[in-house]
Amino acid sequence: MKEDIFKWFKAASIRAIKTFAQTAASLITVGSMISEINWGLVWSSAIVACLYSVLTSVAGLPELK
Repeated sequence: MKEDIFKWFKAASIRAIKTFAQTAASLITVGSMISEINWGLVWSSAIVACLYSVLTSVAGLPELK
């Protein structure tokens, strides 16, 4: 049982980190100067996407079947 929880946590964490990075990358416009980027929007959107990823992982992860 402990091993299953650890496997789920590891898989869900990897998915959440990837989702965070992909969301942040999608909000940073190519060709923009660093000072032009709305970092508050980038961080808050990426955090919400990360949390959403963890919540959807509760429904099940295909890599753990």
